[in-house]
Amino acid sequence: MVYNHLYIERCKVLGRQAAEKGNPEVGAIIVKENIIISESEEATVSKNDITCHAEMEALRLAIKKIGTNNLAGCILYSTHEPCIMCAYAIRFYRIEKVIYLNKVKYLGSVSSSMALLTTNEVPPHWGSAPVIVHVSNECAD
Repeated sequence: MVYNHLYIERCKVLGRQAAEKGNPEVGAIIVKENIIISESEEATVSKNDITCHAEMEALRLAIKKIGTNNLAGCILYSTHEPCIMCAYAIRFYRIEKVIYLNKVKYLGSVSSSMALLTTNEVPPHWGSAPVIVHVSNECAD
């Protein structure tokens, strides 16, 4: 899908901006009805706050912009597989789909033994697990 490609490319730009500031090279955006409602870059180093992952920052901005903590109907795009911390928030805020480029070696919320994005062992009010799409670098370039 052409939108996936464009959104992942935007995440890459955000990731490069993060890296220029000394942060890990991660970017994330949240889209609803093909409109970007928030975008963010990793800021864990520059803000000296481990919770400032690109996905968490994008979620915070989306909640503020929309005015609700229910992000049903939204898609999160990221340069990297969300970690388990980010997955907790993604599930809690009911993101419907997660599309990411790079798997992570440790604590990935899809590929590790703590696959919080795909498990059904979460509080019932969180709803269903999001659809997960891992795009390859070949498709994203």
